[in-house]
Amino acid sequence: MNIDFNQMLGRYADVAVQVGVNVQTGQELIVNADLNAAPLVREIVRSAYQCGAPLVHVFWGDEQVTLNRFKHAPRDSFDQAPEWPIQSRVGLIDSGAAMLTITADDPDLLREQDPLLISAMQRAASMRGVPLRDRVTNAALNWAIVAAPSQGWAARVFPDAAPDQQQLRLWEAIFATCRIDQADPVATWKRHIADLATRSAHLNGKQYSALAYHGPGTDLTIGLVEGHRWVSGSMSSQRGVEFVANMPTEEVFTMPHRMRVDGTVRSTKPLSLAGTLVEDFGLTFREGRVTDVQAARGEEVLRRHVATDEGAARLGEVALVPERSPIARSKRIFYNTLFDENAACHIALGMALSFNMDGGRTKTPEQFAAAGGNISAIHTDFMIGSAEIDIDGVREDGSREPVMRQGEWAF
Repeated sequence: MNIDFNQMLGRYADVAVQVGVNVQTGQELIVNADLNAAPLVREIVRSAYQCGAPLVHVFWGDEQVTLNRFKHAPRDSFDQAPEWPIQSRVGLIDSGAAMLTITADDPDLLREQDPLLISAMQRAASMRGVPLRDRVTNAALNWAIVAAPSQGWAARVFPDAAPDQQQLRLWEAIFATCRIDQADPVATWKRHIADLATRSAHLNGKQYSALAYHGPGTDLTIGLVEGHRWVSGSMSSQRGVEFVANMPTEEVFTMPHRMRVDGTVRSTKPLSLAGTLVEDFGLTFREGRVTDVQAARGEEVLRRHVATDEGAARLGEVALVPERSPIARSKRIFYNTLFDENAACHIALGMALSFNMDGGRTKTPEQFAAAGGNISAIHTDFMIGSAEIDIDGVREDGSREPVMRQGEWAF
């Protein structure tokens, strides 16, 4: 890199604060992070205060503390999740705070632990987190997710590098895919967001009834809700603040109809789920609901995840990503959904995002569900795109036209 690491880290923090969460003068900021991300957190705090944040609240986690729970906690305690972290964040958000989450997960952290306990912990955390998730999915605040490498994650992505070089290699990959290595990262991001907006505008003009997917192991039709809205990199909070929720981001996404998904779909990348890798898996849908789950690895964890609640077995998001995205071109699997979902088309089990439906933010839960929106305590993206996938847009009269061919835009 032409700039030393500390300078790059500072630039990354500035892009996360100024473009990602877009902290406003006078707005407090919540930062969620693992201890592995401490150097980045310090830079984010610095940048947030320079942007006029009066207070920055850091909520720390520690993956080794999580691992110790699995090794030593009572076996009947995993259906419990603390309430105070959710209440604290919700209170700050309702008072106007923004939120930035730093993911640094080791995808193999819990690989040797009991999948029944993993599922119990995940379900308890998902159910406890509903009030916070509701605010995020309804864009009640400006929020963003970025990444920082843990040693375990870096070792998984760069297994052939020397142990003392693995984290640096992953940092370099993050800086490149997040455009931090450009001469003016903030300006580069603004151009990128504008490019994505042209794609979402085109698809919004089409208002397809459904999308039809065809490829190896995949023959799937996803109905779209009436009045669906394609959204790209930049979104607007209910308070009118523009923000970029995911960094990196290469997707345009909208809302599937919870009752109108039929066929089979095969994953094209591993899914990191609660410290467990789920690999080479497939799902079968009938009338919107998952009716069969198969996986070469992690099947039990995935089955239990799909059974979290009634909506967990239905789709809440469909997203399109071209094969020419920087992450796809890197030909590297990151074993982290934030990155891998931006290398391939993907869909999400669970909660639909209200801003993907015209008038969705003002609907009651009953009205939202009646219009086809899915309600769940989870929202789990998984990758189904590749250079072998073709996607057609299906019109109301049943006619079709190409949307993607061999993983690339057809328009």
